[in-house]
Amino acid sequence: MTDIHCHIIPSADDGAQSLGESLKMASIAAEGNTKGLVCTPHCNIPGEPKNYYTPALDRVVELLQQELDSASIPLRLYPGQEVFLREGVGELIRRGKVTTLNRSRYLLAELDPPETLDTALALLKEVRSTGLVPVLAHPERCGFVREDPASAKKLGSLALLQVNKDSFFGLFGRDTCRAANEICRMGLADLAASDGHSPYRRTPNLGDLHELLCESFSPDYADLLLISNPEKIVSDGVTHKI
Repeated sequence: MTDIHCHIIPSADDGAQSLGESLKMASIAAEGNTKGLVCTPHCNIPGEPKNYYTPALDRVVELLQQELDSASIPLRLYPGQEVFLREGVGELIRRGKVTTLNRSRYLLAELDPPETLDTALALLKEVRSTGLVPVLAHPERCGFVREDPASAKKLGSLALLQVNKDSFFGLFGRDTCRAANEICRMGLADLAASDGHSPYRRTPNLGDLHELLCESFSPDYADLLLISNPEKIVSDGVTHKI
């Protein structure tokens, strides 16, 4: 499997807080049968450090890969960011202030959960106007999707939809769990990822998610969300919906 969304870089955001935690997260991912993982520190969140892209991010990923190799952890790391969508994001993209998933055409993006559907669609269109394809992280956590999961269909007309592992296990509440399952039941999800933040809670173990998706939907859908489409993302290929 390939995990396109994980906060594994130490002390970069609210994810891993030390190299030791990063290594533990990498071990957990590898033990759960993840082969590749995109490092996606938060970027552009209002009121927090902006974490805009510089080549130093690529070097940090390279150094972390060296630590994994030294520890014999069989996991391939890729660079990326999780970009908070707000007004002006198109200009940030054009100025090279944010980076995509392994330098592909795919930009991992998140919305403010209280955002309205109309504003969300306008922001996704702004990303599209730059030539990039938004990959919308955890749409099931958006308020309007929790209220009406069918609204995710409109989001899916402009973005690939990436559901979170822990949404299915109730970590973000009953409504979010229901929305994640409904998004999958309607065939609207394109990808699933860990959104891992820690080796203790919100871990990057995708093995249990693959098992759940196989049981709740089908092995083919589980493989699409966790293997086929994520591999296409990191290789800048063309993803497929069911």
